[in-house]
Amino acid sequence: MNAPQMLPEPAAVAKMIDHSLLRPELTTDEVRAGCALAAARDTASVCVRPSDVRLAVAALAGTQVVVGTVAGFPHGDTTTATKVAETRELVADGAAEIDVVLHVGRLLDGDAAYVQDDIAAVVAAARGRTVKVILENALLDADAKVLGCRLAEAAGAHYVKTSTGFAGGGATADDIVLMRRTVSPHVGVKAAGGVRTLDRLLELAALGATRFGATATATILDDLAARRAAAAGTTVGADPST
Repeated sequence: MNAPQMLPEPAAVAKMIDHSLLRPELTTDEVRAGCALAAARDTASVCVRPSDVRLAVAALAGTQVVVGTVAGFPHGDTTTATKVAETRELVADGAAEIDVVLHVGRLLDGDAAYVQDDIAAVVAAARGRTVKVILENALLDADAKVLGCRLAEAAGAHYVKTSTGFAGGGATADDIVLMRRTVSPHVGVKAAGGVRTLDRLLELAALGATRFGATATATILDDLAARRAAAAGTTVGADPST
Protein backbone atom coordinates (compact mmCIF):
# COMPACT_ATOMS: atom_id res chain seq x y z
CA MET A 1 0.00 0.00 0.00
CA ASN A 2 2.20 2.86 -1.21
CA ALA A 3 -0.11 5.47 -2.71
CA PRO A 4 -2.09 7.88 -0.53
CA GLN A 5 -5.28 7.25 -2.48
CA MET A 6 -5.08 3.57 -1.44
CA LEU A 7 -5.28 4.59 2.21
CA PRO A 8 -8.55 5.90 3.64
CA GLU A 9 -8.93 9.55 4.52
CA PRO A 10 -8.10 10.21 8.19
CA ALA A 11 -11.44 11.98 8.63
CA ALA A 12 -13.29 8.88 7.43
CA VAL A 13 -11.38 6.61 9.80
CA ALA A 14 -11.95 9.00 12.71
CA LYS A 15 -15.69 8.77 12.10
CA MET A 16 -15.46 4.99 12.57
CA ILE A 17 -13.98 5.32 16.06
CA ASP A 18 -15.74 5.45 19.42
CA HIS A 19 -12.98 6.86 21.63
CA SER A 20 -13.20 4.69 24.73
CA LEU A 21 -13.03 6.24 28.21
CA LEU A 22 -14.33 3.33 30.28
CA ARG A 23 -11.42 2.33 32.51
CA PRO A 24 -12.53 2.47 36.15
CA GLU A 25 -9.47 4.39 37.31
CA LEU A 26 -9.91 7.37 34.97
CA THR A 27 -10.08 10.69 36.81
CA THR A 28 -12.38 13.54 35.87
CA ASP A 29 -9.45 15.42 34.35
CA GLU A 30 -8.55 12.36 32.26
CA VAL A 31 -12.12 12.08 31.00
CA ARG A 32 -12.07 15.75 30.02
CA ALA A 33 -8.74 15.24 28.25
CA GLY A 34 -10.17 12.26 26.39
CA CYS A 35 -13.15 14.32 25.27
CA ALA A 36 -10.77 17.05 24.07
CA LEU A 37 -8.83 14.48 22.06
CA ALA A 38 -12.03 13.14 20.51
CA ALA A 39 -13.12 16.67 19.61
CA ALA A 40 -9.75 17.50 18.07
CA ARG A 41 -9.78 14.30 16.00
CA ASP A 42 -13.52 14.52 15.23
CA THR A 43 -14.25 10.91 16.13
CA ALA A 44 -17.71 9.40 15.83
CA SER A 45 -18.19 9.44 19.58
CA VAL A 46 -16.70 9.10 23.00
CA CYS A 47 -17.84 6.11 25.02
CA VAL A 48 -17.79 7.12 28.68
CA ARG A 49 -18.83 5.64 31.99
CA PRO A 50 -22.45 6.38 32.95
CA SER A 51 -21.38 8.82 35.67
CA ASP A 52 -19.43 10.83 33.09
CA VAL A 53 -22.22 11.40 30.56
CA ARG A 54 -23.14 14.90 31.71
CA LEU A 55 -19.48 15.90 31.88
CA ALA A 56 -18.88 14.61 28.34
CA VAL A 57 -21.99 16.31 26.95
CA ALA A 58 -20.77 19.63 28.33
CA ALA A 59 -17.21 19.07 27.13
CA LEU A 60 -18.32 18.21 23.60
CA ALA A 61 -20.98 20.88 23.17
CA GLY A 62 -20.63 22.55 19.79
CA THR A 63 -18.72 19.62 18.25
CA GLN A 64 -19.86 16.83 15.95
CA VAL A 65 -18.73 14.16 18.42
CA VAL A 66 -21.64 12.45 20.14
CA VAL A 67 -21.63 11.00 23.63
CA GLY A 68 -22.03 7.26 24.03
CA THR A 69 -22.08 5.23 27.21
CA VAL A 70 -22.79 1.76 28.55
CA ALA A 71 -25.63 -0.07 30.30
CA GLY A 72 -25.62 -3.41 32.08
CA PHE A 73 -21.85 -3.06 31.97
CA PRO A 74 -19.64 -5.04 32.08
CA HIS A 75 -21.42 -8.34 32.84
CA GLY A 76 -24.92 -7.88 31.41
CA ASP A 77 -26.52 -9.71 34.32
CA THR A 78 -28.55 -6.89 35.87
CA THR A 79 -32.32 -7.18 35.59
CA THR A 80 -34.15 -5.82 32.59
CA ALA A 81 -35.81 -3.22 34.81
CA THR A 82 -32.40 -2.04 35.97
CA LYS A 83 -31.11 -1.77 32.40
CA VAL A 84 -34.22 0.16 31.41
CA ALA A 85 -33.91 2.59 34.33
CA GLU A 86 -30.23 3.06 33.58
CA THR A 87 -30.92 3.70 29.90
CA ARG A 88 -33.64 6.25 30.65
CA GLU A 89 -31.33 8.14 32.99
CA LEU A 90 -28.49 8.09 30.46
CA VAL A 91 -30.74 9.39 27.69
CA ALA A 92 -31.99 12.14 29.99
CA ASP A 93 -28.37 13.06 30.73
CA GLY A 94 -27.70 13.47 27.00
CA ALA A 95 -26.32 10.15 25.78
CA ALA A 96 -26.88 9.58 22.07
CA GLU A 97 -25.56 6.00 21.95
CA ILE A 98 -25.99 3.13 24.41
CA ASP A 99 -23.74 0.06 24.37
CA VAL A 100 -25.60 -2.57 26.39
CA VAL A 101 -24.31 -5.99 27.42
CA LEU A 102 -26.73 -8.83 26.76
CA HIS A 103 -27.33 -11.45 29.45
CA VAL A 104 -24.58 -13.92 28.59
CA GLY A 105 -25.83 -16.64 30.92
CA ARG A 106 -29.34 -16.56 29.50
CA LEU A 107 -27.91 -16.63 25.98
CA LEU A 108 -25.90 -19.74 26.84
CA ASP A 109 -29.07 -21.24 28.33
CA GLY A 110 -30.67 -20.81 24.92
CA ASP A 111 -33.34 -18.59 26.48
CA ALA A 112 -33.98 -16.60 23.33
CA ALA A 113 -37.15 -14.95 24.60
CA TYR A 114 -35.42 -13.54 27.68
CA VAL A 115 -32.44 -12.21 25.72
CA GLN A 116 -34.52 -10.64 22.97
CA ASP A 117 -37.01 -9.08 25.39
CA ASP A 118 -34.16 -7.73 27.54
CA ILE A 119 -32.57 -6.00 24.54
CA ALA A 120 -35.90 -4.80 23.15
CA ALA A 121 -36.71 -3.12 26.46
CA VAL A 122 -33.45 -1.17 26.29
CA VAL A 123 -34.10 -0.20 22.66
CA ALA A 124 -37.53 1.12 23.68
CA ALA A 125 -36.08 3.01 26.64
CA ALA A 126 -33.43 4.57 24.38
CA ARG A 127 -36.20 6.29 22.41
CA GLY A 128 -34.48 6.34 19.05
CA ARG A 129 -30.92 6.62 20.25
CA THR A 130 -28.39 4.22 18.79
CA VAL A 131 -28.19 0.92 20.67
CA LYS A 132 -25.22 -1.42 20.31
CA VAL A 133 -25.47 -4.89 21.82
CA ILE A 134 -22.30 -6.34 23.32
CA LEU A 135 -22.11 -10.12 22.95
CA GLU A 136 -18.88 -10.75 24.93
CA ASN A 137 -17.66 -13.21 22.32
CA ALA A 138 -14.77 -14.56 24.41
CA LEU A 139 -17.39 -16.37 26.51
CA LEU A 140 -19.42 -17.76 23.60
CA ASP A 141 -19.18 -20.53 21.04
CA ALA A 142 -20.06 -19.91 17.40
CA ASP A 143 -23.69 -20.98 17.78
CA ALA A 144 -24.21 -18.60 20.70
CA LYS A 145 -22.60 -15.75 18.76
CA VAL A 146 -24.96 -16.32 15.85
CA LEU A 147 -27.98 -16.53 18.16
CA GLY A 148 -26.93 -13.37 19.99
CA CYS A 149 -26.59 -11.46 16.73
CA ARG A 150 -29.97 -12.63 15.49
CA LEU A 151 -31.71 -11.75 18.75
CA ALA A 152 -30.08 -8.32 18.86
CA GLU A 153 -31.28 -7.54 15.35
CA ALA A 154 -34.77 -8.88 16.05
CA ALA A 155 -34.93 -6.67 19.14
CA GLY A 156 -34.21 -3.57 17.07
CA ALA A 157 -30.56 -2.94 17.93
CA HIS A 158 -28.51 -0.86 15.52
CA TYR A 159 -25.16 -2.61 16.06
CA VAL A 160 -23.74 -5.84 17.39
CA LYS A 161 -20.44 -5.51 19.25
CA THR A 162 -17.74 -8.07 19.92
CA SER A 163 -16.81 -7.43 23.53
CA THR A 164 -16.59 -5.13 26.53
CA GLY A 165 -12.81 -5.24 26.58
CA PHE A 166 -12.96 -6.34 30.22
CA ALA A 167 -13.52 -10.11 29.93
CA GLY A 168 -10.39 -11.21 28.11
CA GLY A 169 -10.08 -11.73 24.40
CA GLY A 170 -11.31 -9.01 22.10
CA ALA A 171 -12.26 -8.50 18.49
CA THR A 172 -11.08 -11.32 16.22
CA ALA A 173 -11.15 -11.56 12.45
CA ASP A 174 -13.25 -14.73 12.60
CA ASP A 175 -15.82 -13.06 14.84
CA ILE A 176 -16.16 -10.04 12.56
CA VAL A 177 -16.74 -12.30 9.57
CA LEU A 178 -19.32 -14.36 11.49
CA MET A 179 -21.17 -11.33 12.83
CA ARG A 180 -21.21 -9.52 9.50
CA ARG A 181 -22.54 -12.63 7.79
CA THR A 182 -25.24 -13.10 10.43
CA VAL A 183 -26.82 -9.65 10.64
CA SER A 184 -28.53 -7.70 7.87
CA PRO A 185 -26.63 -4.99 5.99
CA HIS A 186 -28.40 -2.22 7.91
CA VAL A 187 -27.05 -3.51 11.23
CA GLY A 188 -23.53 -2.34 12.02
CA VAL A 189 -20.72 -4.43 13.50
CA LYS A 190 -18.54 -2.85 16.19
CA ALA A 191 -15.11 -4.27 16.96
CA ALA A 192 -13.86 -3.61 20.48
CA GLY A 193 -10.96 -5.02 22.43
CA GLY A 194 -7.45 -5.11 21.00
CA VAL A 195 -7.94 -2.55 18.23
CA ARG A 196 -4.73 -0.68 18.99
CA THR A 197 -3.11 -0.22 15.58
CA LEU A 198 -4.04 1.11 12.16
CA ASP A 199 -3.27 -2.24 10.55
CA ARG A 200 -5.67 -4.01 12.88
CA LEU A 201 -8.42 -1.48 12.27
CA LEU A 202 -8.03 -1.70 8.50
CA GLU A 203 -7.97 -5.50 8.61
CA LEU A 204 -11.23 -5.68 10.55
CA ALA A 205 -12.84 -2.95 8.45
CA ALA A 206 -12.11 -4.97 5.32
CA LEU A 207 -13.93 -7.91 6.93
CA GLY A 208 -17.04 -5.87 7.68
CA ALA A 209 -16.54 -3.95 10.93
CA THR A 210 -18.11 -0.50 10.67
CA ARG A 211 -17.32 0.97 14.09
CA PHE A 212 -14.38 0.53 16.45
CA GLY A 213 -13.98 0.98 20.17
CA ALA A 214 -10.45 2.22 20.77
CA THR A 215 -8.27 3.88 23.37
CA ALA A 216 -5.34 4.23 20.93
CA THR A 217 -7.20 6.74 18.76
CA ALA A 218 -4.32 9.21 18.46
CA THR A 219 -1.81 6.47 17.61
CA ILE A 220 -4.07 5.04 14.91
CA LEU A 221 -4.82 8.37 13.26
CA ASP A 222 -1.24 9.66 13.51
CA ASP A 223 -0.01 6.47 11.84
CA LEU A 224 -2.52 6.91 9.03
CA ALA A 225 -1.52 10.55 8.48
CA ALA A 226 2.17 9.62 8.48
CA ARG A 227 1.68 6.82 5.96
CA ARG A 228 -0.32 9.05 3.64
CA ALA A 229 2.32 11.76 3.90
CA ALA A 230 5.14 9.30 3.23
CA ALA A 231 3.34 7.93 0.19
CA ALA A 232 2.86 11.47 -1.09
CA GLY A 233 6.48 12.42 -0.37
CA THR A 234 5.67 14.91 2.40
CA THR A 235 5.99 14.92 6.18
CA VAL A 236 3.42 15.33 8.91
CA GLY A 237 3.65 15.82 12.66
CA ALA A 238 1.47 14.43 15.42
CA ASP A 239 -1.56 16.46 16.41
CA PRO A 240 -0.49 18.82 19.23
CA SER A 241 -3.76 18.16 21.09
CA THR A 242 -2.53 14.66 21.89
